[in-house]
Amino acid sequence: MSKILRKAIFSLDAEQAHRAAIRALALWGKAGTPFAGGPEHGRPVTIAGLTFPNIVGVAAGLDKDAEAIAGLFGLGFGAVEVGTLTPKPQPGNPRPRLFRLVEDEAVINRMGFNNGGIDAALARIAGLRWGPGVLGINVGANKDSTDRVADYAIGVGKGAPHADYVTINVSSPNTPGLRDLQSRPALDELLAAADAARGSTPLFLKIAPDLDRAGLEGVVRAAIDNHVDALIVSNTTISRPPLASSRANESGGLSGKPLKDLARAKLIETRAISEGQLPLISAGGIDGPDEARRRIDAGAVLVQVYSALVYHGPGLARSIAKAFA
Repeated sequence: MSKILRKAIFSLDAEQAHRAAIRALALWGKAGTPFAGGPEHGRPVTIAGLTFPNIVGVAAGLDKDAEAIAGLFGLGFGAVEVGTLTPKPQPGNPRPRLFRLVEDEAVINRMGFNNGGIDAALARIAGLRWGPGVLGINVGANKDSTDRVADYAIGVGKGAPHADYVTINVSSPNTPGLRDLQSRPALDELLAAADAARGSTPLFLKIAPDLDRAGLEGVVRAAIDNHVDALIVSNTTISRPPLASSRANESGGLSGKPLKDLARAKLIETRAISEGQLPLISAGGIDGPDEARRRIDAGAVLVQVYSALVYHGPGLARSIAKAFA
């Protein structure tokens, strides 16, 4: 990222900068930017019957409302996961709710599943053609829902016909009580409902890096028992490793470079528990080809990035993908 562009972006409030980036990517996509994640930029990987043109995807949370899919594929991502989308629109938590920790190359967010609702996002997706790239839709429950299992079933049922895969997000720390759904038997009930709603579309599950060994064992067993096709390990953390930024005590989920060691450790632990029965997608703290290589060597088949884009710029996807060509 050029110093001038970085200075301009960092002069904005974090959420304003995020919105500006999405608008720019959306306009670039509408201009007809070509897909840039093909074999010349990396090696394809097949999981759950889907062929990903390269190993690097963009994690959910960047393009919450499916506005910039074409632009993100134009940056070289082999996969784009939009959302988290909920059955009804919701504003999310009060601002400020997104914070850069520049000294730590980190981000803290407490967004709270702010989105315009799944129907509005699907209307945008319906008119798109994204070529060889893989599109995922990440779904969640509304904060005020009285039946969160039903919310997930609605999201999966609506999203599945429009996506290459659908991800169940029960690992965000910013919706009260949501992470409780990672425990059995609640997780079994949720996954059974999602399995019934997804038709033939692959179903992924995104988990938190804060699960202990017993929690991880329960999640893996529930995923296998309920026909989940892959696990995404992992979401943001509520833990706080040593941080230099004055923003370190903001509440919410921490992502970026300080999550690197924890995310890698949880990947290794999940790999050991699952014994190869589930494909694993690694997310959290991946900031370049070297760390991506560590995750692949530790058992991941694909990686996802988001916060590192803030600090390493739009060339990140291509640099990782090319390292695996």
